[in-house]
Amino acid sequence: MLKEYSQFFISILFILDIIVVSLAWLSAYFTRFFVPIIPVYRGIPELLPYIKLLLPIWMIWGIVYKALGLYRAMRASSFFQEFLNIMKASFLSLIIFITLTYLFRENHYSRLVFIYFGVIHIIGITIVRASFRKVMKIVRKRGHNLRHIIIIGAGELGRELVKRINEHPEFGLKITGFLTRDIEKLGTLIENIPVIGRYEDIGSILEQGETDQVFIAIPFDAHERIEDILKLIGDTPVDIKVIPDLYQFATLKSSFEELDGLPIINLQDSPMYGWSLILKRLMDITISIIVLILLSPLMGVIAILIKLTSEGTVFYTQERMGLDGKIFRMLKFRSMVADAEENIGAVWAVKNDPRRTKVGSILRRLSMDEIPQFINVLKGDMSIVGPRPERSSLIEQFRKNVPKYMLRHKVKAGITGWAQINGWRGNTSIEKRIEHDIFYIENWSISFDFKIMLLTLLKGVINKNAY
Repeated sequence: MLKEYSQFFISILFILDIIVVSLAWLSAYFTRFFVPIIPVYRGIPELLPYIKLLLPIWMIWGIVYKALGLYRAMRASSFFQEFLNIMKASFLSLIIFITLTYLFRENHYSRLVFIYFGVIHIIGITIVRASFRKVMKIVRKRGHNLRHIIIIGAGELGRELVKRINEHPEFGLKITGFLTRDIEKLGTLIENIPVIGRYEDIGSILEQGETDQVFIAIPFDAHERIEDILKLIGDTPVDIKVIPDLYQFATLKSSFEELDGLPIINLQDSPMYGWSLILKRLMDITISIIVLILLSPLMGVIAILIKLTSEGTVFYTQERMGLDGKIFRMLKFRSMVADAEENIGAVWAVKNDPRRTKVGSILRRLSMDEIPQFINVLKGDMSIVGPRPERSSLIEQFRKNVPKYMLRHKVKAGITGWAQINGWRGNTSIEKRIEHDIFYIENWSISFDFKIMLLTLLKGVINKNAY
């Protein structure tokens, strides 16, 4: 029954979308020609040719929206993800519509009408979808339009699934009970959910016809039982979902994807790919160019002071490890005496380090010695935000003693980072630094990068651990 309800609600969404794009198209026409935003110089065209375009609009938007998944069940997807899909589908539909209109046009259509239409229909569909979600959330919280589910597996994975479902009543999932392989758990409550049977009872339970979905959440050492469970389910018309017990092996940004229909589970992956990677790179290039231009007079003064007050070069380069473990040479203004590590090797600077020059101590305290690294960013060796790069000679020591240390190299090294603005800079806890680096990678977004850059300006430039 609920599947029919689901199709019913999807049909309502489709009808609402068609109404919205139709009204948006007509509103765009009247806005262009009857609202004095931009003057009309060639007279007002007839409305009928614009009305005739409603049919191709319905076809294009319907096909593209369906192809991009906007008419699938939304129970477990966020509105932000749906909004991104709306943007993608709307832009693609608009491009197809404009192209076909200009290839097969019989009339001249105003370009401003297309622009108005693009803006109005995206706003309209977003508002309608948000309102629809809100209504469905209220309906489901009141106990209507629910999907009744059975969880096979009463262990840690099954309990975690219950917690996630309970945190989101708007998903409309009602848990009927657990099935277990442990006889001692029968009749008990786990997370306030009754254990109603064993794995072998799934067939008889489904025959009662009150279950819509089966979640298989059995432990890794019981995965050979899945085939038997599926045979017991047989051709019963329920949705079957398998939750793999692989969290114990996941180390970084685990996710699910497909390769030509073959399901693949990523246990360790970088979040920066595709458009995300392009946007981050564009941001790095733009900001680096602006910073280098604005700070070029200051860099000139620093270079002169370094040259006048100590022997050696103005710039100092160090081998550091970056993305995917590749070595690059990181630029800094020289802040120590020439050949400072010739006798003692690679070590961290300490408080009141005697190797610092007079100018260098000021540069390090104000983090001005890091300015040339914007050149590394332009070259692509680094990013403005990311885990701070370390010397390869020290990394060999850290990777042996600090779990997950090398995972920080799944993204480009940065001039500043989440660890640095939280005080884990210089000669401080490596474990805490890695903890913050991993958090940054797993939660990365462009807005998170901007937040870190802003916090760096507010409290990260001058740091008590910058020796």
